[in-house]
Amino acid sequence: MEGIVSVFRDNLPWVWVAVTIICVVIESLTLSLTTIWFGISAFVMVFLAFTPLPFSAQLFIFVALAMVLLIFTKPIVKQKLSQRKIATNYERVIGQIAVVTKRISALEKGAVKINGMEWTAAVKENVTLEEGSKCIVEEIAGVTAYVKQI
Repeated sequence: MEGIVSVFRDNLPWVWVAVTIICVVIESLTLSLTTIWFGISAFVMVFLAFTPLPFSAQLFIFVALAMVLLIFTKPIVKQKLSQRKIATNYERVIGQIAVVTKRISALEKGAVKINGMEWTAAVKENVTLEEGSKCIVEEIAGVTAYVKQI
């Protein structure tokens, strides 16, 4: 038993490296912003493992640091990440029937109304769509709906 404890104690930095890798892999698979804090804490412990601190003290520091990071930084990071999301539902518009509200030709953009919303529209073919005619949305590129004649 003493031999196993000795091997464990001598390789403690590698144990913390393994914990770091495991936590990062789990976080990359779940994206829950939970295990990343334990991974960061384990990374700090890699360096503390070279000090004469006993494993029980290292384990306490690991858990305490992870909890502090989890409690205080997770809400801030989650808020910052959620601010960057831009909700768009343009995929739902593709394939919808639209009504031309401003004449569209191969040389000039016009406008269409799709589900009550006005979109800038263009055609890819050499056709002209007159105001009031119906068309189908083929593609969305930026703020322009590319339509085709029905």
